Amino acid sequence: MRLLVGLGNPGKDYRLNRHNIGFMALDIIAGRYRLSPWRSRFQADMCEGEVGDRVIALKPTTYMNRSGQAVGEAARFYKIAPENVIVIYDEIELAPGKVKVKLGGGSAGHNGIKSIDEHIGNNYWRVRLGVGRPESKDQVSNHVLDNFAKGDTVWLGPLLDAVADAAPLLVAGDENKFMTKVALMTKPPPEKKLAEKPEKNPAEKKAAPTESD
Repeated sequence: MRLLVGLGNPGKDYRLNRHNIGFMALDIIAGRYRLSPWRSRFQADMCEGEVGDRVIALKPTTYMNRSGQAVGEAARFYKIAPENVIVIYDEIELAPGKVKVKLGGGSAGHNGIKSIDEHIGNNYWRVRLGVGRPESKDQVSNHVLDNFAKGDTVWLGPLLDAVADAAPLLVAGDENKFMTKVALMTKPPPEKKLAEKPEKNPAEKKAAPTESD
């Protein structure tokens, strides 16, 4: 069994924030695989079901900087080891639409990850969804707490769909195939070049009909 966690902030005011891309991904996964209805438990919204294998899906409702409380409670209750925990969240160090998966590592300043590290250690899987970095370091907080721009829909929808489609690979422990599938599904289609029609040889051109024809 896996504990599948999406990070974000609760409430409608934050729903479309870049910081909430983890919530967005988990919502689509829950709908795609018809997991149980969401219910309140472990200071989180929780549902469960099969995504290839059995999963507990969790969206902490404690706000981002205390996400670890919910994750820790759920992991202890279900006796899920950290290496069977998968956390999906926003990553400013990745270009928009890019995905990286790794086991363990540092928090890179992400408050949700810092909190989870405090409660279960850092030996869990991280699925980092790129949201891009603002020009100035001072703008990072506003950047992640701003809504996605209209132009972001070009890559955001395909990315979330791809993550949901490939989720069984992630749950099965095949992280490389997961990343490959997501990359292939989100790769822009090659531009189609219209073949230029060769110009007819002037000698082959039909003469315009005359009145005597």
